Amino acid sequence: MALLVTEAIVLHTFDYLESSRIVRLMTREAGMRSGVAKGARKSVRRFGSGLDLFAQGTASLHTRPGRDLDTLSAFEDVRTRTQIADDLERFTGAETIAEIALRFGREGADAELFDTIASAFDTIAVAAPADAREATLAAAWHIVAALGFAPSLGECAECERGLPPNEPAMFIHAAGGLLCARCASLSTGGRKLPALARDAIAAWCAGSRRAGLGASDGRAHQRLLREFLGYHLHDGRPLRAYDMWEREGWSAA
Repeated sequence: MALLVTEAIVLHTFDYLESSRIVRLMTREAGMRSGVAKGARKSVRRFGSGLDLFAQGTASLHTRPGRDLDTLSAFEDVRTRTQIADDLERFTGAETIAEIALRFGREGADAELFDTIASAFDTIAVAAPADAREATLAAAWHIVAALGFAPSLGECAECERGLPPNEPAMFIHAAGGLLCARCASLSTGGRKLPALARDAIAAWCAGSRRAGLGASDGRAHQRLLREFLGYHLHDGRPLRAYDMWEREGWSAA
């Protein structure tokens, strides 16, 4: 049984048998991992608050080839991000980010994705309640870019012709982003994306933060992101945390 010591973030936990807990982790060295923390519910000495949602620290995982479940023997040097639980807007946003990471994450080292997810939780943890949803949108699109399937926004996804920067364009998930007028006329479905919305998504994918979304614009961005994620998942399972986040409405409305 090999020992893997790696920086990790807790994305999901649930009770297992009488005293243990199963933990889903995003790790820097091995991507997505699942581990059983034996006795974690009876003794807090080894884990303390390290198994709280969104906590980040150093995980000691005992792995075995061919097994999907590792043994988590320690979780140390923990940063808990307890501020997230103090506000519903922050908590539902962080749950959404965790769900996206769980559904799209994969095994294998991916330092860029790990850092992007860590940054997402850090940003949401300190966001004012009125800004938490926009922070979540920005973080989600940045994760999409880190995963390697950011939409084409500056040029047509079909013919690669440059798009006029100040004009709306049709966004079609199956095409991989925006289409020029000619290619859009040959396609069906999609949403017309205003230039300001295109600029916002491009900035978010690049890791920047844009402020001041109104409630109606924010809801439209949530719908577009939900449709985009759903198209790329292919498994038909609902995004339950995302649905809750989307239903809650905007604080600044």
